[in-house]
Amino acid sequence: MAPFFAGGQVYISKAMEYSGQIIQTTAVFSLPTGYYTAHIGIHLIERVGAPRGDIMAESKSTAGASSLVYDTRFSTSYLRPEYWGVWFAVLLLFLISLLPRILQDGLSRVLGDFFRKVNAKRRRIASTNIDLCFPELSEREKNEFLIEYYRHHVRSLLAFGLIWWGSRAKLERTIVINGQENIENSRNNNRSVIFLAAHSLGLEAAVSAVAMRYLASGPFKPMKNKLVDWFIARGRSRHGGFLYSREAGLRPIIKDVRAGNVMFYLPDEDLGKDRSIFAPYFGIEKATVPVLGKMAKVCKADVLPCMAQYDVKTRRYIIHILPALKDFPTGDDYRDTVAMNNALEEIVRLCPTQYFWMMKLFKTRPEGEARIY
Repeated sequence: MAPFFAGGQVYISKAMEYSGQIIQTTAVFSLPTGYYTAHIGIHLIERVGAPRGDIMAESKSTAGASSLVYDTRFSTSYLRPEYWGVWFAVLLLFLISLLPRILQDGLSRVLGDFFRKVNAKRRRIASTNIDLCFPELSEREKNEFLIEYYRHHVRSLLAFGLIWWGSRAKLERTIVINGQENIENSRNNNRSVIFLAAHSLGLEAAVSAVAMRYLASGPFKPMKNKLVDWFIARGRSRHGGFLYSREAGLRPIIKDVRAGNVMFYLPDEDLGKDRSIFAPYFGIEKATVPVLGKMAKVCKADVLPCMAQYDVKTRRYIIHILPALKDFPTGDDYRDTVAMNNALEEIVRLCPTQYFWMMKLFKTRPEGEARIY
């Protein structure tokens, strides 16, 4: 149970036998300079009776990947003048987070309408996606859709204040999980859990809701600004868990999931033709990386679709966890990718105006097709 240091936190992990099961206990402690509290996660690895060597190999997997954990330590370079604009924006975000939710929602509507009018390029991308994915809507309905989308988008940005600084009690009041029994069903059946998540506007709320209850692992995609990266990464890991840079690949995450951690997998980004196959998404051929089926097999994991939704009536985030995909994986990359895209489409339709429509979802086209954007 030797502790190890990673990303500004101290991790202690141990495997033990309890009530006929092998479980992994992981404690995550922040440094004195941090503002996060300790987090304990208990995770089923294997039933007693499994090969002992396999169990212990799994229990050590997280520690073995420690050198690849994304570094969330604070750097004094973040105090340089080039970051002062970010600090000012963060201060505003903090002050806004102190306002009642009804006032934050009102501000989201005003700012959403403003940004919709001034950012023509992003507006065209979102409008194109809505036209392609919802051809049954009238022009008036599409315009109303776009208006609501921008308002939700701004609301999701303001929600970073809640995610970064909200107390655990406040987070538990404001972010609720619908379908947690689906997670427990998989874990009780000795299955790992992979959340199939879309790029919903409330994704950070979903990550927080899960991380408060389960030890999680996942990739982190750095942005152009290192201070923004620091705030986002610290926010995602404040309840414990492991973040890995994309350069680390999937190997350390797979090891963690096999050891009992849960993970979020977001496959709806277009990563180009070289790594992808084409499969329908909202009835349109989309370049999709066919990895989920292989990961589910290797991790012995159930795949649970997950979508975050902001309820404007209750002013709370609802994290929808759907039952595990049936007969998945099949072992056929194309069939698995089609099933995955169908599941993504299903969860997006739960709250379609709260999906990240500014992505160039269909940027890569099959041979001979014209560009869309």
